[in-house]
Amino acid sequence: MDHQALVTLQQHLLQTLPQAPNEARRLLHGRGRLWPGLEQLTVDWLQGVLLVTLFRDPGEEWLAALRTTLQRLTASPVWAQCGARQLLLQHRYRADCANEWLYGPPVERWQVEEEGLRYQLELGRTQNSGLFLDMRLGRRWVREQAEGARVLNLFAYTCAFSVAALAGGAQQVVNLDMSSAALARGRENHQLNDQELGRVRFLAHDLLKSWSKVARHGPYELIIIDPPTFQRGSFVLEKDYRKVLRRLPALLTERGRVLACVNDPAIGSDFLIAEMAREAPELRFVERLANPEEFADADPQGGLKALVFSRAWPPA
Repeated sequence: MDHQALVTLQQHLLQTLPQAPNEARRLLHGRGRLWPGLEQLTVDWLQGVLLVTLFRDPGEEWLAALRTTLQRLTASPVWAQCGARQLLLQHRYRADCANEWLYGPPVERWQVEEEGLRYQLELGRTQNSGLFLDMRLGRRWVREQAEGARVLNLFAYTCAFSVAALAGGAQQVVNLDMSSAALARGRENHQLNDQELGRVRFLAHDLLKSWSKVARHGPYELIIIDPPTFQRGSFVLEKDYRKVLRRLPALLTERGRVLACVNDPAIGSDFLIAEMAREAPELRFVERLANPEEFADADPQGGLKALVFSRAWPPA
């Protein structure tokens, strides 16, 4: 990381903050490797909170200069005009994922909007706030496809896909995640949007040991799979994804579809396409959903891969 990069960072934020939308959005995606010197830094606009995340230790000198740059930003007229109230610096590379509030009083709970839907975030305590901004177009796709569908949301986390599905008219959504705390936040997300909880189920189970529970509520017209790359003691993507894919035919309706995702820069779309062909050949690849333009990546396979598969061919 070089000091000229901090000049670029400051200039970019001074230009973009006045145009920040009235919803959560990434402002700078250094990890896409299109911002020289900022490859290990991202900046997210959370409707009043500016979240700056470091993914690698930049060294004390550069870190001190970054703090100075950000504090200078908070003293600018642009900061006041855009409605920013807090600035949080997250050290994602540290084992404790330490957080520094560089401006404004700390807040733990914060609500944001995305395409008219509301989500509850938790800031300053955990590695992830509760909403993955790069999946915005995936949530939009689910919302557009969900009318009348029974939806299975695997690795549901805080149930953002479920919120989108119900907003699109889903008949029922089953959310499964090992974390009961994450699912509790998912329940809250549904309540924030005045959605009928009677159409939603929350299963706090290890998926690979819970197929009978999942099948009980099917078959499903739409299945969403958005797993972590690695979850200690329960899921390793390159080893365990195939165990999920081979179960899909038994869970889907005759015209069912799957949105299968990978967000590891080292694993491309070919991995999922080949694994699906091997484990569930009834399902054919339809398309890869576009990523939001603010997540542009020097390597087209480096960012999020959200792939649509269909049991029916040609797909409806």
